[in-house]
Amino acid sequence: MRHIVLGSLLLLSAVGHAQSPAAQNAASPQRTVWYFYRVKWGFQEEFQSLFARNHLPVLREEIKGGRLVGVKTFVPTYHGDGRADWTFAVQIVFKDAAAMTGPSGEEEIQKRLYPDRQKFLKEEQRRFEILDAHWDVPLNELDMR
Repeated sequence: MRHIVLGSLLLLSAVGHAQSPAAQNAASPQRTVWYFYRVKWGFQEEFQSLFARNHLPVLREEIKGGRLVGVKTFVPTYHGDGRADWTFAVQIVFKDAAAMTGPSGEEEIQKRLYPDRQKFLKEEQRRFEILDAHWDVPLNELDMR
């Protein structure tokens, strides 16, 4: 179980290692990744609360530090609309490919923001326990001019 939590916490720093990005758009060095979550029925509010309390502040610190350019969160408008097999999505824009695939520094940020490390880890573990699925989609922008 501890491996699941640690793996989940390192998820953002691991993006790019599992997949090698295809040819990138030279117009912008920024890299966008969508993170999709399918929360178990009845736990959506709890998941969103845990994400807002524990993970979003870490991502905001990464924006301040310059690794990330932006973070946006989304939910589908309608339950079961189209292929909405996800219930929560996060768009993260990285400064560049090196920021996307390199070390994140998240653990240091987490320790600074959450001095009660055991509480933080327990809540992050819970956030992933109430998921049915999670997947990441690094995107390549196409210049269609």
